[in-house]
Amino acid sequence: MRVEQTKLDGVLLITPKRFEDTRGFFSESWNKQVMADAGLDIDWVQDNHSMSAQAGTVRGLHFQAPPHAQGKLVRCGRGALFDVAVDVRRGSPTYGEWVGYELSFENGRQLLIPAGFLHGFATLLPNTEIIYKCSDYYAPECEGAIRFDSMDINWKLGGLDPLLSEKDSGAQAFSEFDSPFVWEGSS
Repeated sequence: MRVEQTKLDGVLLITPKRFEDTRGFFSESWNKQVMADAGLDIDWVQDNHSMSAQAGTVRGLHFQAPPHAQGKLVRCGRGALFDVAVDVRRGSPTYGEWVGYELSFENGRQLLIPAGFLHGFATLLPNTEIIYKCSDYYAPECEGAIRFDSMDINWKLGGLDPLLSEKDSGAQAFSEFDSPFVWEGSS
């Protein structure tokens, strides 16, 4: 498993090794011991799976505030998506900065996004499946959203009109966001 630090402290690009033969491949998408050896000790408590029928579907930018803040490990089960993490930890030297990576069935990459970051994605192909682990349970009273186009993020939509939920289209702008997260130094 290859683990790469991104420009945002704590956000990791993880590429599991694939063992391929004429039948297809096998891949270990998470291994607690391998991750512990890499300094990651995360207790995943929930797995989520969503499917977006249309290319250009944008979900996010989402967060779950303390005391139920969530870290996520995101991968693509089918299709392709552009996955984004935004640092919203007050006091962080990279506050407001973002990273984005294409995650696809073909490349097998995963993005680990700790609590304290906004998360969102845009689907690049129809019928894209997103599978992600969460470090805390869903708590609707703690959820929030920032409008996806209120920051200078290139969503890689290639001219597609974004398809949004009502919640996401009515989300607050980043400039109005009072972050509940505080940077506590290097991860």
